Amino acid sequence: MNEALIYQKVRETLAEEFELDAERIVPEAHIRDDLGLDSLDIVDMVIVLEKAFGFKLPDRAALADVHTVGDICALIVSLRDAGVMKQ
Repeated sequence: MNEALIYQKVRETLAEEFELDAERIVPEAHIRDDLGLDSLDIVDMVIVLEKAFGFKLPDRAALADVHTVGDICALIVSLRDAGVMKQ
């Protein structure tokens, strides 16, 4: 799965799960400030993305550097490249 498809799937998944306008889900959108997700929403987001992409986040500490939609996509790309994600 290439980066464009990963971004598209992240966007669709977040829009559906959190009833967000897909137009707001851009790479530079901050998860908390721009999308309004709180800490419980972020836990739900991880679970939903794990299911959508077929991976289990090996280390929750990886989320420490995730602040934007672009960061989410970059994390998923790194998991893909590490062979953690099912194709």
